[in-house]
Amino acid sequence: MSFHIRIRAGAIIIENNKILLTVYNDPKRGIIYDLPAGGAEPNESITDTVKREAKEEASIDVEVGPLAFVYEYTPHLNFEKFGEIHTLVMMFECKIKNHSTPKFPENPDSNQIDVKWLPISELQNIEMYANIGLYLQEYMLNPRNIDLIEEHKLNLN
Repeated sequence: MSFHIRIRAGAIIIENNKILLTVYNDPKRGIIYDLPAGGAEPNESITDTVKREAKEEASIDVEVGPLAFVYEYTPHLNFEKFGEIHTLVMMFECKIKNHSTPKFPENPDSNQIDVKWLPISELQNIEMYANIGLYLQEYMLNPRNIDLIEEHKLNLN
């Protein structure tokens, strides 16, 4: 069975007016920044996806907090800028736990070249895979959250 939309999840980690980003050397676009994020795997909850991706891409353990916002990439409306796969990305506010320190992973994603803290004020000066720098700046100034309702947690008596 194939699906027409891919589900991804990402971690928004902000400390001391800086945001944690992964850095890629994209063969077509050059240096691109992203949040620690990736696609959900079969039998994996969306919050487990966030935890796994933070570990895989930034070598950290995170506590997944509230859903901050949802980003949709629709290829035909974006000249297939990031490929042909229609994607929905759920961005969660996260906190680093267990005193883990972000670092470049031992087995990075292809083209990943770094993990770095970037001042929020500099987001407009970089290119991100999703052009959401202004939304991240606005979120830091006016946090708001969306409820994530997980069926398996309903009606637990």
